[in-house]
Amino acid sequence: MDKEQIKKVISDFLSSHSNEQLFERHKMERVIDMAVSKANQLGIGVTICIMDITTTVQMLYHMPNANLVSSTLAPKKAWSAIAMKESTKDISRDIQPGASLYQMETMLNGRLVSFSGGIPLEQDDQMIGAIGVSGGATEEDQAICETAVSKFLKE
Repeated sequence: MDKEQIKKVISDFLSSHSNEQLFERHKMERVIDMAVSKANQLGIGVTICIMDITTTVQMLYHMPNANLVSSTLAPKKAWSAIAMKESTKDISRDIQPGASLYQMETMLNGRLVSFSGGIPLEQDDQMIGAIGVSGGATEEDQAICETAVSKFLKE
């Protein structure tokens, strides 16, 4: 499949699944509100990124108390989850010395994130996007991201 055919498949999929409904603004605001609530419970500031399957950022929120670096890492986590078709916490095992994708992160000019906080969004066994969260310890980012993904899929 060439690049144009892939774009057409993605476009057809998104139009048949009503991208406007999947990534409706009020829905994403509720997802971000839930993620912020979880971050507040944990006492940390984070950045939350919701990205569609075309890797277009649909919504990004940077909490006032979040570290500046999180505004760069949250979208990278979402992108990595889409690019690798798995949660970023699982990418780490694949790129360790001796693993099948060892040193892959060095080949992507710093785009690939291999620590927790990025999770693909799947609906009807199809990946539709991802959410990335950054700002806390990796376990905290993962917990907040899981909360956000759960809310997104329930909406």
